[in-house]
Amino acid sequence: MRVFKTKWFARYARKMDIEDSALCETVKRADSGLIDADLGSNIIKQRVSKKGQSRAKGYRVLIAYRSQTKTFFMYGFAKNEKDNIDDDELESLKEIGIKWLNMSDQDIKHALSNGLLQEVIYE
Repeated sequence: MRVFKTKWFARYARKMDIEDSALCETVKRADSGLIDADLGSNIIKQRVSKKGQSRAKGYRVLIAYRSQTKTFFMYGFAKNEKDNIDDDELESLKEIGIKWLNMSDQDIKHALSNGLLQEVIYE
């Protein structure tokens, strides 16, 4: 399984102090079938906890997810920032997510070298 953060999400995670270990735990939950919301087109919404708090009070993240192969963290928001994303945002994220998931290893290597992606060490 390869796990990535998009450039936007990497900045968001840094700003919100979301650790890579929390992202890995989120992927492990999804791999175990514990998906908070399946939004279609391989996009899932998962909860990520804030440090020292429960997932319910933490962040909502939208992930392009293909079980056992690739995961791309694309977007996040705190529950107290907004209740959910709107339909237009979701459609855009679905289109983007499909592109990320369909990238070849060479395309991913190129995106990593250009700073469009960051790889998360997944254990």
